[in-house]
This record gives sequence, C-alpha cells and structure tokens, in this order.
Amino acid sequence: MESVGKETLSGIQARLECRELAASSAEEIDESVHRPAMYPAELAEIHRSGASGFASLDQEKQYVGFATLPNQVHRKSVKKGFDFTLMVAGESGLGKSTLVNSLFLTDLYKDRKLLNAEERISQTVEILKHTVDIEEKGVKLKLTIVDTPGFGDAVNNTECWKAITDYIDQQFEQYFRDESGLNRKNIQDNRVHCCLYFISPFGHGLRPVDVAFMKALHEKVNIVPLIAKADCLIPSEIRKLKERIREEIDKFGIKVYQFPECDSDEDDEFKQQDRELKESAPFAVIGSNTVVEAKGQRVRGRLYPWGIVEVENQSHCDFVKLRNMLIRTHMHDLKDVTCDVHYENYRAQCIHQMTRYEEKQNTAPSKLTQDNRIESPIPILPLPTPDAETEKLIKMKDEELRRMQEMLQKMQQQIQEQ
Repeated sequence: MESVGKETLSGIQARLECRELAASSAEEIDESVHRPAMYPAELAEIHRSGASGFASLDQEKQYVGFATLPNQVHRKSVKKGFDFTLMVAGESGLGKSTLVNSLFLTDLYKDRKLLNAEERISQTVEILKHTVDIEEKGVKLKLTIVDTPGFGDAVNNTECWKAITDYIDQQFEQYFRDESGLNRKNIQDNRVHCCLYFISPFGHGLRPVDVAFMKALHEKVNIVPLIAKADCLIPSEIRKLKERIREEIDKFGIKVYQFPECDSDEDDEFKQQDRELKESAPFAVIGSNTVVEAKGQRVRGRLYPWGIVEVENQSHCDFVKLRNMLIRTHMHDLKDVTCDVHYENYRAQCIHQMTRYEEKQNTAPSKLTQDNRIESPIPILPLPTPDAETEKLIKMKDEELRRMQEMLQKMQQQIQEQ
C-alpha cells in the first residue's frame, strides 16, 4: 500500500512537471510569435556577441531604395542644366556692366558699342539681352542678362520704366501661351527671375525715379537694391545711406526681395550667413575686371593713389555677400518666388479675364461686335481645317480648359462664401 502511494505521488509530480514544461514551451512560442523586436532572441544574442553579418543581411532586406531619389533628381537636373535671367537697371555710369562681369567672371559686353554724347541725348530706354552658357564643375548654367540702357538718363524721366514693365509682361505672356499649348515638354523659361537695381551713391537716399521704378515693378519681379560705386563713400557714410534707404523703402511700401527664414534644422554657419545678408541689405558693391597686386597677392580691385580697393574684401564692400546670395544660396529661391508668386499672380489675372470674357459671350452672344473682339484676351483667328490627330488634341485641350474653368468657378464660390 505504501509503495502504491509513492508511485501515485511520483506520477502526479511527473504529470505536473510535464504540464509546467508544456506551458512554458507554449509561452516561449507565443512570445516568439508576438515579440515586437526585429530579430528573434537567439539572433539578437548572436548580434550582441559580435556576429553582425545577420544584421547587415536583414537590413538589406528592409532597405527599399527611395532614399536615392535626391541623387536621381540631382543627376537629371545636372544633365538638363539650369537657366537664370537677371535684369540690371539704373542710370548710366553706375558700373552695371562691370559688376555683372565681376559676378560671373565673364565678358558679356565685349561687342558693346559705346555711345557718344549726342547719341545719349536722343536715346530712349531699350531692352538688350545677352545670353551666355557657363559651365562649372560639370554644372551648366544658361545665363541671360537683360540690360536697360537709357533708363533714367533723360531730363524728363516720366514713365521711363514702361519699356521694362512691358518686357516683363511679355515674357509672362509668352510662358503662359507655351504652358497652355499642346506641346509643353520643352518650354523655354525667359521670365525675369531677379532685377538688380543700382542706386546712385551721390544722393541722400532714394530719388523720385527710384521710388516710382521699384513700385512699378515690385509686383512683377524680385527687386534687389544695390548701392553702386561704394568706393566713393567712407564706411560711416555707407551705414547712414543704407539706413536711410531701408527707412524710405518701408515708408513708400516698396516690396523688395525678402530673404526666406532659415529652417530650424539648418546649421549655425548657414544661420549666421543668413543674418549677415539680411543686415547688409541694401548691398554696397564695387565692380572691377582689373587684376592688381596687393600685399604680394594678385586680386581684382581698383588702384588709387592712397591705396587699393579689393572687390572681394568684405571689409571694403558687400560684393562677396551679393555673389553668395545671388548664386550660391538663393538663386533657386529667386526662381521659386518668380514662379510661385509673380507668375501665378499674372496667370490668375489672365484666367480671370478669360472667364469674364466667356461669361460675357454666353450672356450676350448676339451682341458680339468688333470692340468685343478687341477686348478678348484670346485672339480670334481663322483656323485651318484640322486633321484627325489635330482635332483629337484640340478636344483634349478643350476638355482641360473646361476643367480649369470649373475649378476656378468653385474657388470663386468658396471665396464669396467666406
């Protein structure tokens, strides 16, 4: 009886141990299935002990590859190249051509003909374009300089900026037509991305023609005001003139180009550079294509009896800051503001005029007169008989315009409801 009791007790203990073993095995299996870690416990232990081959193999399996998108964009952009259109404006004799040549280390005006005094008197404002292809470290830039000879040289400068505003509007109009056309793959962008406006250093601030010019253009282009020929002034005079110009810009409500705010993740060096650019505006600049020797070094500058003015010496002028802003840090932002702000304003006005014209035609189709045709923003021209392919493209374009008009009407309704 005693032996039977012992066997029964040992059997019960054996069964309990089997149940505990089975439960612990089930918990391990369940934990291994639901464990949120990337690796199982055994691989994690191997990884901690130094066998990193498993980890690198598993990381390759987890890598998708979209992190290479910036490299793809970079390769495509470099292959396509970049374009930039820069306008320079200001009265004659302020060193506009010299500064542009100094900025891009090229001679854009080698074929220029200098006018004599009689020709200057009868000269009106005209628009001259100079285009040059520049390549640096495999990056190609198509640079277009728009010069405005004759601006501000007359005794009566009333609306002397009209030719300049008309040119900017013409480039917007051409881009709008190309963008609305059937073939939009190779659109050439001739829009003016930046206007360097040269202010005379011999005055006490902005002249009336300076104020009128900038107010006429500040809604159409990015204006960067410059104090020309800064070597004519001493540092204290430059500081006073800068302060006076900033006050007058605020007083007359002139919208010059505003530097974008730095992101929080930018490094301290870039933030410091951005602060210096904002504090230095308007830039006091000097241009020179002459190489002189200063302290045993050959530099670009101007030689005077009392010393040498170095173009790239930041204690002498703001040329380096202007170059950094215009080319190295803010060129793409200038293009973005042109496209997203100035051109979009022009485009919205065109679409609004087209919508109003169409509504006028729908409400009174029988009263179409010659005057109505002239007011139409869309030229009414006789069209040839299209073939099947052309007719298909025209229908697709009409459908796209119809969707754009419906979208515009919805936006107008939302604005009215607000």
